Amino acid sequence: MTKRKNRETDSFTVSFLDVASCGFGAMIILLMITKSSAPTTLEIVETIAPEGSVAELQDQLFQIRGETAVINRELNAKQEQLSANKERVARLQRDLEDVQGRFNTTKDLSDETTDEMGRLVIAQQTLTEEMQRLLANTSAPDNNVIGGVPVDSEYIIFVIDTSGSMFQNPSWDKMLGVIEDTLDVYPEVKGIQIMNDMGDYMFDSYRGDWIPDTPGRRNQIISTLRTWNPYSNSSPVEGVTRAINTFYSPDKKISIYVLGDDFQPGGSIREVLQTIDRINVEDANGDRLVRIHGIGFPTIFAGPRRFQQSVYRYSTLMREMTIRNGGTFVGLNDYQ
Repeated sequence: MTKRKNRETDSFTVSFLDVASCGFGAMIILLMITKSSAPTTLEIVETIAPEGSVAELQDQLFQIRGETAVINRELNAKQEQLSANKERVARLQRDLEDVQGRFNTTKDLSDETTDEMGRLVIAQQTLTEEMQRLLANTSAPDNNVIGGVPVDSEYIIFVIDTSGSMFQNPSWDKMLGVIEDTLDVYPEVKGIQIMNDMGDYMFDSYRGDWIPDTPGRRNQIISTLRTWNPYSNSSPVEGVTRAINTFYSPDKKISIYVLGDDFQPGGSIREVLQTIDRINVEDANGDRLVRIHGIGFPTIFAGPRRFQQSVYRYSTLMREMTIRNGGTFVGLNDYQ
């Protein structure tokens, strides 16, 4: 019995030592076959540093922006200076036209020998009632000229500036008096027409036709004119061109009377004259299709001085237009 027990103990002891030895041996073998080495770098990435730092690049950017702003300011200053020079040239041109207009107007007035001559209306001097009665009973002068204005026409057209400066009293009443005096110079004509400077007819029923000349029609013309106030741009070119294109006929002697007080700076005197020249051409004898007369009312002189250059422009325009078209320009020195 005792011997069997010892044998079991020995068997267990040997087995445990075998297992322990085998495990320890395995570990030793693993350590022996495993080669230890220093860590290696798989890939080397070279970093290239920029030439300048971010701060330097920002400084350069700010410097470029500053130079751009300076150049833009200089460019704007040059453009403003150019605009100022252009405006100055335009102002000098207007001043030149103003001076020329004053010179021409002064020259016209200096040709008048007396104050009564300065009060000429479109067709005659200021006449007393007795003189008017005698004139109505006498024939026209041999040269068909009264007060320097030819009165040989058989048809007459009034082209009237109906702008605000003209329509206000007392200038409008003065204009009515001029119309009446002009009609008195023509005791009897074959036809009359009334238009404004835009080419609008006063009587629509006579649009494109002549108004018969009768005492009743003359009274009606003056009566209607008292309240007639269509739109006007203070330029006679539309009214004159429509009158010529509509009413000219080679068998009719026609005179156009332009009544106004100013010509706005926006219009071109040269262009107006060229337009009239293309329409009112000369015939074989060098005569124009129709005569063009003009009357200037000094109404603008009652207003601010800055508006007065338009009066000189109107005088310059009408003086040249009437000379070219066989007529006469009269500048009134009183509008009351």
